[in-house]
Amino acid sequence: MSDEVLTEAGGGVLLITLNRPQARNAVNASVARGVADALDRLDADDDLQVGILTGAGKGFCSGMDLKAFVAGERPHVEGRGFAGLVQRGPRKPLIAAIEGFAVAGGFEVALGCDLIVAARGARLGIPEAKRGLIAAGGALIRLPKRIPYHLAMELALTGDPIDAERAHAIGLVNRLADPGEALAAARELAAAVAANGPLAIAASKQILSAAVDWSDAQAWEGQAELAEQVFDSEDAREGATAFAEKRDPVWKGR
Repeated sequence: MSDEVLTEAGGGVLLITLNRPQARNAVNASVARGVADALDRLDADDDLQVGILTGAGKGFCSGMDLKAFVAGERPHVEGRGFAGLVQRGPRKPLIAAIEGFAVAGGFEVALGCDLIVAARGARLGIPEAKRGLIAAGGALIRLPKRIPYHLAMELALTGDPIDAERAHAIGLVNRLADPGEALAAARELAAAVAANGPLAIAASKQILSAAVDWSDAQAWEGQAELAEQVFDSEDAREGATAFAEKRDPVWKGR
């Protein structure tokens, strides 16, 4: 693991930190590979239930490292895409914890996460049009599925950022935090997720992620297949038993 991406595990949570504060946590090939490796670890470790992705220093991520790009680097990982994330994220939930800014590809990295916590006053946006470019890291695909069409158009065509408060009001941000407290708020959210049944968490994420592209018939069929696996599991029986016995469940992930 490169020191440009740091990881720390504890309490069922894997903290992944983009560690290039001197470069506004811009994504180069090393960062992309580091993120991809961290997500592989998140999915492979049965002791981990949820991940948090954050940035060192004053901001989350400023997008692609343009100097590295000009030098010939391509910050993509086969199968996962830009930043080792935007095309295919982890099977387990991933929370973005944003301080300061998440712009250009950095905003697209955040959109590749399942939940977003942002500090008040943080700037989010896709300014690519101001440079004659387009946001090709997923924003143009994901935004119209998550916010109204005209708002997505405004973000893409003007390139102007919005603050975290506005992003929260339109549904892009789950929780707001005071400046400097985004990671703490993300840890609180992660703990609430990690306390639940791991099979139920994974299946719920899979269904929600796919449902926007499923027809009604596909949705019911796909949900039934995944739900059957969950309802037939030891964890499902443990959850019901623990509820009846008024105690915390002990999950086994099977």
